[in-house]
Amino acid sequence: MSDVTAPALPAVGDVELAAKVLRAEPGALERMMRANNRRLFRAARGILRDDADAEDAVQDGYVSAYRSLGDFKGESSLATWLTRIVINKSLERLRQRSRLGMPEDPAMHDEKPAPPAETPEALAMRRELRRVIEGSIDGLPDGCRAVFMLRAVEELTVAETAACLGMTEAAVKTALFRARHLLRESIGREIGPTIDEFFSFDGARCDRLVAAVHRRLQVALEQAPPPG
Repeated sequence: MSDVTAPALPAVGDVELAAKVLRAEPGALERMMRANNRRLFRAARGILRDDADAEDAVQDGYVSAYRSLGDFKGESSLATWLTRIVINKSLERLRQRSRLGMPEDPAMHDEKPAPPAETPEALAMRRELRRVIEGSIDGLPDGCRAVFMLRAVEELTVAETAACLGMTEAAVKTALFRARHLLRESIGREIGPTIDEFFSFDGARCDRLVAAVHRRLQVALEQAPPPG
């Protein structure tokens, strides 16, 4: 994977999709969420190291983004704009956790089911490998972990990662180099072929988050005062 530093152009249709969401066109909000759920979850989890907290941060991010969607002008991609919001929500949760003195809970939730043909032995081995790799990623220093999740797992460019995390591109490259070095020491070369399966956001988990955001926004709209 090359370190491309040129800024990514906004995807064609981002402003149009945002406008459709604001107009409450059928399916627009769900389309926006399903296109971004995995990236946002991985970004949040890279900061919070907890599946449930990460899901909640993504929900909070979507609700906040919806309320501010009229401010989106397409100066960056919609995905980058949403990622910044979710990262801020994740950092808020991290600060709140610290203030309350809550212990970190790195427990994993919602194991991804294995294909039907997989043997019990293969399933056990795959789960153990996933546990080792995810545990190693969780053990990275904070800055390195968030960079690794966005660059190596979600495959954002250096420029996109820097924009999302508020870092310089040089700092992103340094953090990614350090993260890879630390991971090589702990799990060797096994991380490459299977990285896309980790911190997955498919199936029931994705459906659950989409439904939860729909419910929260519906309640907010029902409670909002009528326009003057």
